[in-house]
Amino acid sequence: MLSRRSSLALVAALTASLALGACGDGGSAASSPAANGGSTLSVVTSTNVYGSIAQAVAGDRASVTSIISDPSADPHSYEANTRTQLELSKASVVVENGGGYDDFVDTMLKSAGSGATVLNAVELSGKTAAAGGELNEHVWYDVETVRTVAQAIEGALAKAAPDDAATFEANLKTFEAGLDTLEAKIAADRAETEGKAVAITEPVPGYLLDALGATNRTPEKFSEAIEEETDVPVDVLQETLALFTGHQVRALVYNEQTTGAQTEKVLAAAKENSVAVVPVTETLPEGKDYTTWMTENVDAIAAALKG
Repeated sequence: MLSRRSSLALVAALTASLALGACGDGGSAASSPAANGGSTLSVVTSTNVYGSIAQAVAGDRASVTSIISDPSADPHSYEANTRTQLELSKASVVVENGGGYDDFVDTMLKSAGSGATVLNAVELSGKTAAAGGELNEHVWYDVETVRTVAQAIEGALAKAAPDDAATFEANLKTFEAGLDTLEAKIAADRAETEGKAVAITEPVPGYLLDALGATNRTPEKFSEAIEEETDVPVDVLQETLALFTGHQVRALVYNEQTTGAQTEKVLAAAKENSVAVVPVTETLPEGKDYTTWMTENVDAIAAALKG
């Protein structure tokens, strides 16, 4: 799973060392600052998913900047630039995903000489790769990990701005109440989604599918090849397509931010055989916060699996 991540990190390292600004397919770094009454407390997150979580905890007491926020962009193609380095150099708290997903953050932090508190979601999650396998680094699809990240953000903000600690604590409680509701919904839906067969293009929604008790029938070599951006072996592609022609799965849950010829074949096969298709993304759609977005993902997947 690290080929795209590794190339992203290489681009970031070259950008930092040469001090050249560059825009990839996802565009330049984007910001979503809070109205903070002139506060100098700054939080920088690698994507707007973590930006939404940080904003929920910080409220109007900090400025929150998300480096990647374009909902139509593929985060793997992002190329860090000098604006990114500037934002990171000013940050009090930085939230990254880790696990090889956004290595440009660490590269740029070193170049910026930042003294920020850095929170790594994968490390906070405690998740590790299964024996002989690779880690699914898309940990923001795991609600308990998000809770842990939010708690870590609250602690880091309270340390940076002790006078606002009570506000951060209250905001965290409100955010966690929303996560409680989300987890209750997942648990209720699981009663009807447990064991239902599903296919994926990439591991992006994996943790959520696990929480719903769904059974992933996708050949591992298929999703690995899509993730690595390599050609899917012909026999593996045929095995994957048979999931739809043979109606072996209830739904295809696919990452709509990354496409290719083989992904399109799978998508077409699902539609042609009346298999439910559920798109998911790696960044927040415009106008959504984390809890609303993830609730909608749960609703869409659960409806497809129940159908």
